[in-house]
Amino acid sequence: MEMRRLGNSGLRVSRLALGTLSWGRDTDEHEAREQLEAFVEAGGTLIDTAASYGDGASESVLGALIGKTVPRSDLVIATKAGRSGPFGKDVDDTSRKALLDQLDESLDRLDLDYVDLWQVHTWHDETPLEETLATLDFAVASGRARYVGISNYAGWQTAWAAAHQRGGIDRAPLISTQVEYSLVQRGVEREIVPAAVQFGIGLLPWSPLGRGVLTGKYRGGTPADSRAAAAHMAGFVDPYLDARSRQVVEAVCTAASGLGVQPLEVALAWVRDRPGVTAPLLGARTANQLHAQLACEDLELPEEIRTALDEVSAPAL
Repeated sequence: MEMRRLGNSGLRVSRLALGTLSWGRDTDEHEAREQLEAFVEAGGTLIDTAASYGDGASESVLGALIGKTVPRSDLVIATKAGRSGPFGKDVDDTSRKALLDQLDESLDRLDLDYVDLWQVHTWHDETPLEETLATLDFAVASGRARYVGISNYAGWQTAWAAAHQRGGIDRAPLISTQVEYSLVQRGVEREIVPAAVQFGIGLLPWSPLGRGVLTGKYRGGTPADSRAAAAHMAGFVDPYLDARSRQVVEAVCTAASGLGVQPLEVALAWVRDRPGVTAPLLGARTANQLHAQLACEDLELPEEIRTALDEVSAPAL
């Protein structure tokens, strides 16, 4: 798998990342092990988790596999703090105490002394930005994290945070930002992407398959085994089952048919090669689903298809 620098840092990671949102909840340890093995066998290195995923269950499952299924040295481990609670009912707290408490708990669950990338999971109005960013600096200075980043920040928040971290030699620069980015969610191109590119921050798109709709699985209704059919995930998928998204999905399916590949490969290859993107986060419940997504590594979209997809999915500016 091709390797890329994460932002302007010296850290090199695979251009596809493995997300673990479902681990410990919808994906058991057996399936997680198969996913991790398949990902590393394909050349993948970047594994993303969070303290809030499954209330820590995702980190626990990953921690049980690191060093046993795959050597620690083969992986770049990223986790996040600042959010807690069950999926869809999150409680945000980016204070120094909350962040450091979660970081220490994450390291315990992962059975690690440090993580390669530690990210603030969300913006929180009730905590001064300076306090949050100083906590990132402390995590690096204390050896708990090698690099730091942000997640789900708006464009102005991204620029403010990045500029602040450039303001002193004792501050850890932000090297990554996780944002939702796909052919059915291009709103980040208005301000977040330009801010990230300007400040040398690598984009790690989450839900690059549009919460699953870009696989084409919902074209004929809602499959019984899909996310949209699960009570705890239906509200997550519903926003992209509208008429505009259906138009984009049809274009993706048409392109896939012409190329002789799966729609999800087209959707992933498109976002993977957008300006500023380092690595989309692959999300799969099963090893078979992950294998299908990893196939996009061999796909380079022809310029005419990329242009057509750009046009049909163009965001209102």
